[in-house]
Amino acid sequence: MLVTILVPILSSCAAVHPSPVINDTFTVDVRESRPISPYIYGANSVDWQKLPVAITINRLGGNRMTAYNWETNASNAGSDWHHQNDGFMGESNEAGWTLRNFLQPTQAHGAAALMTIPTAGYVAADKKGDGDVNQTPNYLEVRFNKSLARKPGGNFSYPPNTSDRVVYQDECVSWLEKIKSKATPVWYILDNEPDIWSGTHARIVPKPFTYAQIVANNIEYGTAIKAVAPNALVFGWSSYGWGGYRNFQGASDANGRDFTEFYLTSMNDAEKKVGKRILDVLDLHWYPEARGGGVRICEGEDKPGTAEARIQAPRSLWDSTYVEQSWIADSIGKKPIMLLPRTNEQIAKCYPGTKFAINEYNYGGGKVISGAIAQADVLGIYGRYGVFCACNWGLSPTDTAMIAGYNAFLNFDGNGAKFGDQMLGVTGGNAEKNSLYAARDSKKSGRITLVAINKTETADGMKVAISGLTSGKVRAFAVTSNSLSKPIPVDAELRSGAVTFVAPALSVVTIEVTK
Repeated sequence: MLVTILVPILSSCAAVHPSPVINDTFTVDVRESRPISPYIYGANSVDWQKLPVAITINRLGGNRMTAYNWETNASNAGSDWHHQNDGFMGESNEAGWTLRNFLQPTQAHGAAALMTIPTAGYVAADKKGDGDVNQTPNYLEVRFNKSLARKPGGNFSYPPNTSDRVVYQDECVSWLEKIKSKATPVWYILDNEPDIWSGTHARIVPKPFTYAQIVANNIEYGTAIKAVAPNALVFGWSSYGWGGYRNFQGASDANGRDFTEFYLTSMNDAEKKVGKRILDVLDLHWYPEARGGGVRICEGEDKPGTAEARIQAPRSLWDSTYVEQSWIADSIGKKPIMLLPRTNEQIAKCYPGTKFAINEYNYGGGKVISGAIAQADVLGIYGRYGVFCACNWGLSPTDTAMIAGYNAFLNFDGNGAKFGDQMLGVTGGNAEKNSLYAARDSKKSGRITLVAINKTETADGMKVAISGLTSGKVRAFAVTSNSLSKPIPVDAELRSGAVTFVAPALSVVTIEVTK
């Protein structure tokens, strides 16, 4: 048996170290294995020049895409900025300039690309930047162009005709399919957060959509996309949040029906009619409503109790024993939310085989250790529960803590070492105090990685028994409040088929065991 002991936290002088006091024990079952999607490590609108993390999928989305005109790059800000038409998405009038300048660097950095396709029926016709378009008489006819799913006859051209005041989305997708690289996937999303269009984009969608309308909309545009990109995945309906999942934000034809189940069943029925899938991925957004110290964890300055609430909030993704402090938990009788098991069950019931994505989320705390802990915990949970794709919204190069949470999986030693790609079964621990994720590496036999999270303010001695493990080398690196940008090596010992180590207070520790 070979044991490698790295530099300890407190001393580098002693040659032999006493075994740590074990507070928590875990067992890893290497027989229980499932693939981890590589696309859970995503973000929105990545700054490739500055972001020090190897993001695997990049999404072009958000409110600006709903009225984005690919022919001129004009867009409407909606309620984000006075419902103004302007050149925010691109001052260039070169058709598709914004899309091309997103797509090409994304693929050049080895990441998949998620492209949002407008489906609301109108896109901005100008870049005047003169405030609310409703100041213009007949603004819908004057300040917007019609946006249609299909171009009659399918006679696509580039550059497109900009004088007909009609924009065709299948023509856009056809062009993207021609210019994309084959190196990484390019997939398409059916617009953005239609459940709240009547608020965010009231100038083009003055009345809330109904269940029937959004399903018909997604079938129309999804079918048009598949006609020109038959091998691409289509994501929908890109819901804004809990009220959308449950009743499409109070749609007039809800009639007590769960919208997620209605949508999945409807898209399943559509597949049976046309003989092929229109929807491949159910796409939801999840901004936690959990509060601590009177502050929502993903917005505002932390107060006493906010960090603690942030650290516990990922449990609402899965934990049947955890009830967060939020209006969502209150709305279901102060019960656990269990978002991922709940949604996985709905998919299995209503449209088996559909993949699941969370393409906007953010747990806050971008620069503090609670943010690193939450981000790392969320990524581990996504892998464990089979999420296909996930993209953090708002990840900035200055968010050192969130980046540390990513790098616990993507670059834990500072030299590109990654978490494994086959999730292993884990039992033990205490969800309030800690989390443990384990994976094997399908490309390197005998390599097992662990991500251990200590959610407490005291050091935690942990023992992880790994079935079938008899010997190997072990190394470990910890992210703490003082090592967000550069993880520190910590002592880890492999003995009798178990790894023992001390996780520092409020930390994320990544461990690698190799033969």
